[in-house]
Amino acid sequence: MMMQIPKEQAKRFMLSKHGLIGCRRFAGKDGILEYVKQVGSVQYDPVDVCGKSHELAFVARVPKFTRAMLFELLYKDRKLIDFYDKNMCITQLEDWPCLAYVRRYYGHHGRSKEAIDAIIPQLLQTIHERGHATSQELEMKERVDWYWSETSLSRAALETLYYRGDLVIHHKKGTIKSYALTSDCLPSSITQAKEPFATEQERYTWQVERRIGAVGMLANGASDAWLGINGMKAPERAKAFADLLANGRIVPVQVDDLKKELYVKAEDVALLEACAKPSARTRRVRLLPPLDCMLWDRKLIEALFGFSYKWEIYTPEVQRKYAKYVLPVLYGERFAGRIELDNDRKTKVLHLHRFWPEKDFRITPAFQKQLMAELAVLKLFHEASEVRVTEGWVQERK
Repeated sequence: MMMQIPKEQAKRFMLSKHGLIGCRRFAGKDGILEYVKQVGSVQYDPVDVCGKSHELAFVARVPKFTRAMLFELLYKDRKLIDFYDKNMCITQLEDWPCLAYVRRYYGHHGRSKEAIDAIIPQLLQTIHERGHATSQELEMKERVDWYWSETSLSRAALETLYYRGDLVIHHKKGTIKSYALTSDCLPSSITQAKEPFATEQERYTWQVERRIGAVGMLANGASDAWLGINGMKAPERAKAFADLLANGRIVPVQVDDLKKELYVKAEDVALLEACAKPSARTRRVRLLPPLDCMLWDRKLIEALFGFSYKWEIYTPEVQRKYAKYVLPVLYGERFAGRIELDNDRKTKVLHLHRFWPEKDFRITPAFQKQLMAELAVLKLFHEASEVRVTEGWVQERK
């Protein structure tokens, strides 16, 4: 049965599901695990201006989040794993069998395959003997064709074996990855588990349900939220929606003023219904990263919130509307604008450079207080000594 709801309720649901309003329900390492389980995967990106995208996602949701918490879950507890999903992501270890299609693909495809395949036996033996190794430590100076540009054979081989599932990331130091044999790090109950899908369509259905859970609600239409679901086109996506609907896994929702019906996971209906009334809690500021799960369908965010966001890091400077790296700013149940921050690790200063308010947003003392409180949280995460606000930080509305 179709649910009919106002736009405000849909917005409230999205924010509540992501732990961005209401009670702080994601706490500590268990909270990180709970959030990753809810969304399926958290997108990773190495760019670090004021924190990496995945780090900022956790800072916004998990009180007193630290890099050490995530490091332990990834490389000591091995409850999470770095792997390819939508793009490079952090996902649950238990999803390893479901991501077999990625490993299968890279077993048959990839650049410089001949050169890489020729050194695999020697490379695996070396890593097994060493325990783990980086591309620099392997000292293979031969250059080969790679995805962004030419690279060392050692790096290309390590990344290929990682995508094939022969290697996992043992640990990272900054952005430098040290790889180890999968068999030396992960339990055989996981690595030898059978892929749970009998057909590609079953996999598509699993991934569609997973992405709906990642964003909160999605339409059966073209969306960046489907990136990384290799092989799925419109007919396969429609079949996945039909199967999920027939099996009671998702529920259709018609949001006022939106042309397309949206779908939520059946398990989220109770939360959706509970979001009929506004939250009585104090409005808080939250800074979202560019690749936040809630933002994966930016057209949906614009339709619901009236907020149009583009990550301009790859946009030529003369064409940028705002700046290279700006974060969406939430205030209560709405987007207040976007902010340009920079964390200077040498001086231990977190800089607030510029803030662009939305056209209909009024900056109040209450908002400024909450903004500074959230910047204090980010300062603590970075172990910075102060937040320094640039004079004239409030910019003209665009």
